[in-house]
Amino acid sequence: MLKKRDLQECLSLYSLIMDPAVSPYVRYQCQSYEEYLFLTKQLMVEEEQKTVISRTILNETGQPIGTIDLYHIEHQSGFLATWIGSPFFGNGYSQRAKSAFFVELFLEHGIETVFMKIRKQNIRSRKAVQKLPYVKLANDVYPDVYQRINLNEQMYDLYYVERSAFFENSMDLHQVVAT
Repeated sequence: MLKKRDLQECLSLYSLIMDPAVSPYVRYQCQSYEEYLFLTKQLMVEEEQKTVISRTILNETGQPIGTIDLYHIEHQSGFLATWIGSPFFGNGYSQRAKSAFFVELFLEHGIETVFMKIRKQNIRSRKAVQKLPYVKLANDVYPDVYQRINLNEQMYDLYYVERSAFFENSMDLHQVVAT
């Protein structure tokens, strides 16, 4: 479901990212395939420098359908950015990708807190994140981070996932499934 980024998938991802239902909500804006290729190369270099962790989201047939990144990594925390191509909306890919990515982040990379900033007008993303029981609203819990992401105006809500809450919730889910 997740794999490390490579340049071979850029063409199919670029065609998905240019969809008007997707492009306004993507962190890395680009105007051409060449620019998208350059941005992907840059992300791969940043991952080697351990300032970004970036993965491609795949569907059941191994087709690239979006990306998920942790960026601005410092002090065992970072910001999450996820996008899925519109033909794949509503199929649970975002939730499954986030869960798999959180397991990797928390177990393999020592991350303790993942922040998510979501535009207040992005109703699709806000509804999706609110379905995840381990995600909490952070506007009041991390007021300094909230102010930093909203320097000029309050455009974003801030959410967070803590390592302990994620695994507590995962354990609760496994106990329900097991019984």
